[in-house]
Amino acid sequence: MTHYSELDTPAVLIDLDRAESNLKKAQDAADKAGIALRPHIKTHKLPFFAKKQVELGAVGITVQKLGEAEVMADAGLTDLLLTFNIIGAAKLKRLQALHDRVTIRTVADSAACVAGLEQAFTNAEHRLGVFVECDTGMGRCGVQSPAAALDLARQIIAAPGLDFAGLMTYPAAGKYREAAQWLAAARDVFSNQGVDLPAITTGGTPDIWHMDEAANVATEYRPGTYIYMDRSQVAAGAASLEDCALTVLATVVSRPTETRAIIDAGSKALTSDLLGLVGHGHIVEFPDARIVGLSEEHGTLDISACASKPNIGDLVRIIPNHCCPVTNLFDQVHLIRNDQLIQTMDVAARGRVN
Repeated sequence: MTHYSELDTPAVLIDLDRAESNLKKAQDAADKAGIALRPHIKTHKLPFFAKKQVELGAVGITVQKLGEAEVMADAGLTDLLLTFNIIGAAKLKRLQALHDRVTIRTVADSAACVAGLEQAFTNAEHRLGVFVECDTGMGRCGVQSPAAALDLARQIIAAPGLDFAGLMTYPAAGKYREAAQWLAAARDVFSNQGVDLPAITTGGTPDIWHMDEAANVATEYRPGTYIYMDRSQVAAGAASLEDCALTVLATVVSRPTETRAIIDAGSKALTSDLLGLVGHGHIVEFPDARIVGLSEEHGTLDISACASKPNIGDLVRIIPNHCCPVTNLFDQVHLIRNDQLIQTMDVAARGRVN
């Protein structure tokens, strides 16, 4: 067998034992809470893992872009939720093609978005499910009030080729209780007006272990990063470093000074996301080192605090701040178990961001 140290660098390693443990732990938590799990594939972008998630009990998958949906549909995934506003004729045509061959639903947060969907989908015998996206504190997309959610739901209901699927949100990290209050208020508004609310879908790995509280109002949970975890999730309290399944393998290529080392992984391998953290990742072999700077192909390490310092040629594994963009930076990932290479796999949905 091949040890991971024989791989060329930089390379992405996926510890299968950790990834599988993360998947099972989340599915068990969802089952115990009585909430459906619909994992977001944006983190791994691999049909291999999407199918494992469904096999474990997920009701389907979440995708963020049409390109991801097309890859997953081609691979045999048949129940997809697309959590992004579809705007423009070209994208609507692609959504129509997907709707013809798999079960796919989408979201909208404006009358203009719904109008486009209404024009493209006119078959009352094969309606497209549409969720109203709600801004429950993230400050991104979403209607701004329960009343606005009801107004948009009524527009969807009135469209012959559309089917109102419910409410969708992505809460701000740590604000799951505020999001639940917002959604509960919306549920009351719908109930008072006699409008059926089929489902409420929420998500977010930072608060994944509060799914039991989310289940008090939501019917579905959409975590993504949970399969790999990363340094930001450790900081959020959702994971430990030992839970992190994805690392970037890099080589020390220079030691210009006693306190500085350079690795062959820069912003094109680790992403420049800081997410409020100090440094650009955690180095497993040298935990006291800090990745203090990234250029495109170089990572700069401050090794002044290291009792034992890395030498030129040493391999290091880095837990990135944010694993999701890392997946999209590499053509392949290497699945390992007990440090041995099990399989090298193409990242099927890499770059499918349109």
